[in-house]
Amino acid sequence: MLLINAFLRYINNFKGFSKEIWILTLMTFINRAGTMVLPFLSKYLNEDLHFDLDKVGWVLFFFGVGSMIGSWLGGKLSDKIGFYKIMIFSLLTSGISFFILQYITSFVGLCIGIFLIMVVADMFRPAMFVSLGAYAKKENRTRALTLVRLAINLGFAAGPAMGGLIIMNIGYKGLFWVDGATCILAILIFWCFVKEKKHSKFTDKEHPGEVLTHSVFKDKAFMVFLASCCITGILFFQLFTTLPLYHKAQFNLTEFQTGLLMMMNGLLIFFLEMPLVSYVERKQFNKVNVVTLGAICMTASLFLLLINQWVGILIIMMLFMTFGEMFAFPFSNSFAMSRAPKGHEGRYMAIFTMSYSLAHILSGKVGLEIIHYFKNYQANWIFMGTLGVLGTFLALWTLKITRSESDLGEIKAKI
Repeated sequence: MLLINAFLRYINNFKGFSKEIWILTLMTFINRAGTMVLPFLSKYLNEDLHFDLDKVGWVLFFFGVGSMIGSWLGGKLSDKIGFYKIMIFSLLTSGISFFILQYITSFVGLCIGIFLIMVVADMFRPAMFVSLGAYAKKENRTRALTLVRLAINLGFAAGPAMGGLIIMNIGYKGLFWVDGATCILAILIFWCFVKEKKHSKFTDKEHPGEVLTHSVFKDKAFMVFLASCCITGILFFQLFTTLPLYHKAQFNLTEFQTGLLMMMNGLLIFFLEMPLVSYVERKQFNKVNVVTLGAICMTASLFLLLINQWVGILIIMMLFMTFGEMFAFPFSNSFAMSRAPKGHEGRYMAIFTMSYSLAHILSGKVGLEIIHYFKNYQANWIFMGTLGVLGTFLALWTLKITRSESDLGEIKAKI
């Protein structure tokens, strides 16, 4: 009986979503399950193409720069021509591009190819965030975002493990075919079953838009928050940049074993994140407080890697990183969207996603440069953990600013 009640409570967390949100979730799952190049990109460059760590770092640098430019373009164009067209163009074009990328093996060619693919591919992210605002009720937006994140992580649970098997049996080339095909399949499902909507039926009909009277960059709370998000992103992206190499170098794990660790991350998020988000929303906890707790967990996960003689620490580290991700990312997205005036969500979400693109640039390049310079991974874990402490303080600073804004608003209301 207790198990049945627990199951029913879990299912109740998924009620109240529109058909479009469920289709967005399905296409996200298909796309993410097929995303196999990214988790193994550093290993592919290092072990299959025999690039040294310095060259791997430069390819990842161009990956991040392309991601930043794509995020900016995606947000700007979503406000101008609509998120729907951007989403279709982005996934369809990037899917075809992945087929081509496997045939590029030179260092310069890969820098250019990865850069161009990421410009196109990451136009999708801000457009997708704006689509959630269009197809979800205001009170459901954080849960809708969490539902999409569950699809991402369920796909992520299957993708890397399958990717490891594909590498062991077919080789790295198979990853590019699967990645490209799933991009195209996902967007075809979206195009067939979701109709374009320029404005949300859930927005204020009397005030459909607001004039943005100030630069986004003058929103102090938002900019401090973005700095904290960038740092948590740097810590999180260690999972894809330095950590797979560390698994092999320190503990001699296979690609499949690395994939299983990442699968654990995805499964935990699938089962726990939605109930966690629902609980936080019911209790009306401050979103920035929850993000701060996430930054603390991520910081602890990197410091745990200083224990380097026991392979079990990789599981404990992944648990801390997973809970940090569950606390930080859903509420970071929700906070960012809440700061945007109506009609300018694309611009805010573009800059928000750019902070994670910058994190990807710094995560790979800085992490690999530290490892290359000091000839060990321990220096990187110390640096990243210390950076996480700074990110935690920035989150606390954001909390202080927003509370001051709230107090000032209450004073003006009384006057």
